[in-house]
Amino acid sequence: MPDDKLRITQSLEKMAREEGFAAFGIAPAALAPVTAKRLRDWLSGGQHGDMIWMESRADERASPENLWPEARSVIMLGMSYAPARDPFALEKIPDRGRISVYAQGKDYHDVVKKALKRIARWLVDQVDCEVKVFVDTAPVMEKPLAEAAGLGWQGKHTNLVSQGHGSWLFLGAIYTTLELEASTGGQDRCGSCSACQDICPTNAFPEPYRLDAKACISYLTIESKGPIPLQYRKAIGNHIYGCDDCLAVCPWNKFAESAAANKAFLPRAELAAPALADLLAMDDAGFRQIFSGSPIKRSGRNRMVRNSLIAAGNSGDVSLVPSVTALLDDEDSVVRGSAIWALSQLDSTQFDREKEGRMSKERDTDVLLEWESGQPNAPAAR
Repeated sequence: MPDDKLRITQSLEKMAREEGFAAFGIAPAALAPVTAKRLRDWLSGGQHGDMIWMESRADERASPENLWPEARSVIMLGMSYAPARDPFALEKIPDRGRISVYAQGKDYHDVVKKALKRIARWLVDQVDCEVKVFVDTAPVMEKPLAEAAGLGWQGKHTNLVSQGHGSWLFLGAIYTTLELEASTGGQDRCGSCSACQDICPTNAFPEPYRLDAKACISYLTIESKGPIPLQYRKAIGNHIYGCDDCLAVCPWNKFAESAAANKAFLPRAELAAPALADLLAMDDAGFRQIFSGSPIKRSGRNRMVRNSLIAAGNSGDVSLVPSVTALLDDEDSVVRGSAIWALSQLDSTQFDREKEGRMSKERDTDVLLEWESGQPNAPAAR
């Protein structure tokens, strides 16, 4: 039997490579108790923000056996999306929006899950067992599991770091009732490096290995539905969907090969360097057309326009004033409020003119607050 399980593991790894996965390992279906404690401490501190789903299914998330008691092993796989170009390339081009590397190509959920299902189907055909496949859509702690499976370690930015692939791995999990021999777990190799902590524009790391999601640009631009807090707006710069700063500065990235060979993750031209003027002009149909097949589509038009307005306010580009002003009439109150702030940053004279004519007609409390607190060059978060 041990030989049979070894053969199965070797065949799984071979198939994983053929499916485009760059990293493979086996974790036990029981995470160390310290993992559950860290999760509880993080949630009790409110650092998950509005991500209530993490709180409501915390027990299932804490360990695979809590989610599926029959599970005996977890097959962990990583698919590289290492970028072919510098993620900081648009940092000094303020009229363009910066989209996180992972979201510039096809939706990784679809790409990774299809590959996982093919591997899982093969396993069921070979052995009498059951399987469940997960890609970032269930209460699964992929990063601790990946560390337990030897794919790497959770770095100080809380993401997985790999010696061979840096901070650029999409993770997928196959839970199975088959008991396989676990791989040797990953070892922390961050050492004294603090690059990921130092680069964060919003100081989202209260300490190494701990993220305050409420201050994270990825959370603010993707998960948060309401107005972006004033203290973070300037620091966001031209990030309009996610943020790669802490990932991109990781020294281990120098060992990662570009994912250019994986055509699914090649950046689409319209997502690699989108013009803020075009994004501000989007209606819902235009949004769905531009972001079809992208994970961005889930966020919806209003959130993307909100983010683009913050970037416009930070751009210093007065040619965007007409586009920003037009959004003062948007049906969505968060968009209107963001347009007010953007206008206050770009043209104080126009801001005063619009404020005089619009405040008496506005009925939304949050939007009125934006008019009342609108100040040119509001202070940044740091």
